[in-house]
Amino acid sequence: MRVSGVRKSYGRGAARQEVLRGVDLRIDEGEFVAVVGPSGSGKSTLLNLIGGLDQPDAGEVWVGGRDLGALSDQRLASLRNGSVGFVFQAFHLLEHLSVGENVALPAWFKEAPDSAERRRARALEVLDRVGIGQYLDASPAHLSGGQRQRVAIARALYSGPSLVLADEPTGNLDTGTGGEVLDLFRDLNEEGVAFLVVTHEAETTERARRVVHIRDGEIEA
Repeated sequence: MRVSGVRKSYGRGAARQEVLRGVDLRIDEGEFVAVVGPSGSGKSTLLNLIGGLDQPDAGEVWVGGRDLGALSDQRLASLRNGSVGFVFQAFHLLEHLSVGENVALPAWFKEAPDSAERRRARALEVLDRVGIGQYLDASPAHLSGGQRQRVAIARALYSGPSLVLADEPTGNLDTGTGGEVLDLFRDLNEEGVAFLVVTHEAETTERARRVVHIRDGEIEA
């Protein structure tokens, strides 16, 4: 993954705010990178651009060897669904669905959706991988915060992404539970999944293999 000369602004006229100012960044296969910086420095905006959730005003974003700006909406959605996993501070689980159904949500966005049997089997596989396979048929409402975040991580892993983008993934968790989630990230990283994690927390940067500092929309040398 790499971004080159990326710029992004929001608003118009006097209200226009330049959030990213010519950012260059490369994440190699299997890396674990933490992005740190003050609030409003552009961390989450950068993550959204890399994940194809937003588009830059200028510059290029390459993921999986493809220029996101050159992809049709359909191909961008396909790449986002298959090559990139997302984990957020808010778990974004649907309470009316079971844990397994939440994990299998990416299957519904494939060009050829998985069968019900495949969805259940794959959901159980990734839930086992994050240590909570026993909750496959449970309601998310009955889980602790740490368990809910593990469900969100399992959902991010469902399609076998090469890159997971995490925005303050331990922000809603106590220190002990947050540490368990970070341990899980390191274990998954050692299996070959690359992580780009936006954080304010020192414990996360200590687990990362590389730390990128961003301030006022620019990467600090």
